[in-house]
This record gives sequence, structure tokens and C-alpha cells, in this order.
Amino acid sequence: MFEYWTSKLCRPAIAVAILPFGLLLAASAANAEGFGFGTTPTAAEIAAIDIDVMPDGRGLPPGSGTVAQGKALYEQNCVACHGENLEGVAATGGAALIGGRGSIGTPKTKKTVESYWPYASTLYDYVKRAMPFTAPGSLKDDEIYALSAYILNRANIIGENDVMNADTLAKVQMPNKDGFISDARPDVHNYR
Repeated sequence: MFEYWTSKLCRPAIAVAILPFGLLLAASAANAEGFGFGTTPTAAEIAAIDIDVMPDGRGLPPGSGTVAQGKALYEQNCVACHGENLEGVAATGGAALIGGRGSIGTPKTKKTVESYWPYASTLYDYVKRAMPFTAPGSLKDDEIYALSAYILNRANIIGENDVMNADTLAKVQMPNKDGFISDARPDVHNYR
């Protein structure tokens, strides 16, 4: 009886988990007005975050940015949530961006760009889609490269004079690049 009850309860969760993301997004957008909050995204809003960046840099757009440019942009767009020293701000929920190197798997794990992310292209992709929190998709490609350069520099991953662009960002060696287990599914190789 317990097995039957559990499987019945799990079916809706399993169905939602395996729905294609697009179908789930379409259903959400169609129901947004029905719930009295939210709006259906416009084509321009979707285009602002429509990016498909691979670990080797495929999909990164043209443009470039420096550490100095990134510092100014960080102070304007990021410091309120992520702190002056990229340490995070608990009151806003803004995560630390640097620090914690070597802490993964220890009792004091600290997941940051520096300690956890295996590819620098992930930083670009995330900032493009989700930041700044109050206006995701509002930053230009050059600004995202500059912010990436600043964060990577503050994490002691790249030099102060390094310029980030599609070529150089893809070549950055992240401190935790070997901290993940390879995905052995055969279809994964179709995308890399």
C-alpha cells in the first residue's frame, strides 16, 4: 500500500520534472495573467538573454572588456548585492563571488566563481542571463566581458592587464576545472 501511495504522490512531480523546458515556459507564460501577476516576456526580452555558450567558448559573442572597465561597472551594478570586496551581502541574498578556493567538499564549503565553477564561460553566460538582479539582460556584451574580467582578476585567476573576449575567456583555466566528474552519457558529446 505504501509503494502505491508513494508512486501516486510522486507522479505529478515526475511529470513536471520531465516536461520539456519550452513547454513548461509556455504554460507558465500562458497562465501568468490568470494568476494576476507577472507578464508574458516579449520577443525583445527573450532575445536579450538568448545565448548558448559552451565551455570551449562557442556561442560567445563579439566584444571585449578590461579589468578597469569591469571595476567601474561592478561599482555601479553589483556592489549593493555582492559587496565591495565581492564577499556577498547576506541582507540582499547576494552570494560571494570570490574566496573559498579549495573548500569544496570540506565542512566549510564556499561555492563561488573562484572555488566552484569549472569554466569561465559559465560566468559570462550567467551574468548575461541573470544579472543585474534588478534588470537581467540589460548589460551589453562588452560590459559582461569587463565584469567577467574584473571578477576573474579579483579571484587571482587572470592578470590585471588581461582583456576578456570570446577567445581569451574560453582559455581561462579555472581553479576547480578538474573538480567535476565527467558526464558519461553518450549524447553529451553532441554538444561539446
